[in-house]
Amino acid sequence: MTRPVHEPAPLPEKAKPREGPPQDLEMAPYWAATLEGRLLVQRCIPHGHTQLYGRAHCVTCRGEVRWEDASGFGTVYSFTVLRQHHSRSLRHLLPLVVALIDLDEGPRIMTNLVDVAPEDVRVGMRVEVFFERVSDDAALPLFTPVPE
Repeated sequence: MTRPVHEPAPLPEKAKPREGPPQDLEMAPYWAATLEGRLLVQRCIPHGHTQLYGRAHCVTCRGEVRWEDASGFGTVYSFTVLRQHHSRSLRHLLPLVVALIDLDEGPRIMTNLVDVAPEDVRVGMRVEVFFERVSDDAALPLFTPVPE
């Protein structure tokens, strides 16, 4: 499923990313897909294991893998709320909810939850992905609660 890629409000020059994601063969398809509003996971061809982040082979059986679109939905596994940060360039983001999300396809991803008050976040909460462009090479997958 394709999701919108949001262009964030301009950041102060000090807060802008200095470069895009690391360029490596395993993750290139993942980052390219983020610019299209797609979240990818790798699936093991012989046994169907899923994994994220990209690797040359399945981490479970060493089998061949392929990238496939994920649904973009998941569940909060764990989270923490950052209420202070030493860097002035990040203070405008506080409080920041950092979460581990169990994707419906199986892999777990670390991300930020947005558009939700920190006191409303709970383990087991259903969330969905959207993307925020951070460079010419990538958009970050962020998650927001699924309306109940």
